[in-house]
Amino acid sequence: MRLGALEAGGTKMVCAIGDETGKIYEQVSIPTQTPEITMPELIGYFKEREIDALGIGCFGPIELDKNSPDYGCITSTPKKAWRNFNIVGEFAKALQCPIGFDTDVNGSVLGEVTFGQAQGKNCVIYLTIGTGVGGGIYIDGKLLHGMLHPEAGHVMIRKREDDMYEGKCPYHKTCLEGLAAGPAIEERWGRKAVELADREEVWDLEADYIAQALTGYILTLSPEMIILGGGVMHQEQLFSLIRTKVTRMLNGYILTKELEDMEHYIVPASLHDDQGIMGCLELARRELKTDHEIYIQK
Repeated sequence: MRLGALEAGGTKMVCAIGDETGKIYEQVSIPTQTPEITMPELIGYFKEREIDALGIGCFGPIELDKNSPDYGCITSTPKKAWRNFNIVGEFAKALQCPIGFDTDVNGSVLGEVTFGQAQGKNCVIYLTIGTGVGGGIYIDGKLLHGMLHPEAGHVMIRKREDDMYEGKCPYHKTCLEGLAAGPAIEERWGRKAVELADREEVWDLEADYIAQALTGYILTLSPEMIILGGGVMHQEQLFSLIRTKVTRMLNGYILTKELEDMEHYIVPASLHDDQGIMGCLELARRELKTDHEIYIQK
């Protein structure tokens, strides 16, 4: 199979060509501007390479219900130029091939369960903490969708008494994204996260908020593994702090083999930052398989 992958982000669009084994043959990055500027570049890239299917992991919110007239659209995004844009429809019309479509973070968790450290697991959470916070959830062979898709970055967090920062999120202020994403760290402390590596108080507070969210996910979804990615999680000292705080917050209520081995339970991403692109290759493969099965049935 010759598969296309698009990791569609608010800052850049990462395009790649690969196959069903997750092998990436080539990869390029195109700046995210307006659809009028960016889409012709993206379509041209994939059209020249004659792909069998395309997988898109996209910033959101997006419409994933195939029964909805808005399926394939980027919906209420703060990126106004892309609001209500039918990205799947545009690619399908131009490329005339099956298009797999999901959130960027669902793409990342799919990459990890298909090609990475989470292979063989039935319930996995991937959380990215960077400019924003997003969560992808994989359960029993499927990516979790409901009335929309997980918005795990917007769970509400109990603010610590010594934190005077009001919160960055324009919708919720003190959700996980509002308190723990990169822009919140910079606004609270007056410097970018990468410049605060030696400030213990910064990462103790950050770990506290992330641990609160993870404890909630553990109690509601019972994941077998939690993977943390994104720019903020490049601060590797966070992992031991988060593991310790999650253990303390659970307070012995749940006793499982996974929680006894925290170093292999709350873990960094394993695919050298290619988990999203590799997940998009799998989205393309799955859509091509589904399309073929429907054709056979007809």
